[in-house]
Amino acid sequence: MIIDAHAHLWKKQNGIVNGKPVYDIGGGKSDFGGEIKQMLPPYMTDGQNTAERFLANMDYAGVHGAVITQEYIDGNQDEYLLTCKSKRIKICALYEEKPLGDISGFDGIKICAGRLQNKNLLHHMEPFRIAAEHDKFISVDLADGNEQTDMMQKIIDLFPDLKIAIGHFGMVTRENWLEQIKLATNKNVFIESGGITWLFNDEFYPYPSAVNAINQAAEIVGFEKLMWGSDYPRTMTAITYKMSLDFIEKTTEISEENKRRFLGENAVNFYHFADLPDLAKIKNMVED
Repeated sequence: MIIDAHAHLWKKQNGIVNGKPVYDIGGGKSDFGGEIKQMLPPYMTDGQNTAERFLANMDYAGVHGAVITQEYIDGNQDEYLLTCKSKRIKICALYEEKPLGDISGFDGIKICAGRLQNKNLLHHMEPFRIAAEHDKFISVDLADGNEQTDMMQKIIDLFPDLKIAIGHFGMVTRENWLEQIKLATNKNVFIESGGITWLFNDEFYPYPSAVNAINQAAEIVGFEKLMWGSDYPRTMTAITYKMSLDFIEKTTEISEENKRRFLGENAVNFYHFADLPDLAKIKNMVED
């Protein structure tokens, strides 16, 4: 059972970065605050990063379920994500430094903590309180290193039963990244690896340093607190969706038991996935 704990979807990108707009300009490219970036694989010519395309990638890669987080650079996708929710897809509402609306249809709340205008998390208690009261999870991408870890620990102490998934593997290539990993020593805090191939992109596939970092984190919190994520579709501008999973499946530096935990078992329990389909292996055209 394989679960992707960190992916993105949008029908139309309408985001913001550093106060400047982010929007599709065709061919998978976006104007990213005045700089042209390849935001999607170039064959996504219409700029639409839809659930149908993602499910096709999931089927081919053998991924049973996924969690859709959000990002300010894509714009608020709450309305579209409500149409995407299914047994295979869990969805997060986006917190935007203003009161949350009706989130009853969502499974969790996403907080882009590193992009908040006011980075003091203690000034953003509402999403944590609402998630705790309504049995939702929190998906949070913290600022680099230990900038927000002390504040995060205070919130964890206030809501010890709240499930929190910390993204981007603690911003693993940044100084003091292990301070974010240490937060998972708390009972209901987990770490997911969405974006790890982006952070180790200079090294590229098969990302031996990423594998080493996963093992390093496991020494602190155990493999039972770590979850795989792809950061689809942005990381698919460099690799295929299957490759974001394949380097874990093929490494000999992680035991098969711990691979099962990391790739799916932990996430099934954390996000409460159930009744997921069996996926048949389909050979591609270059396989015998």
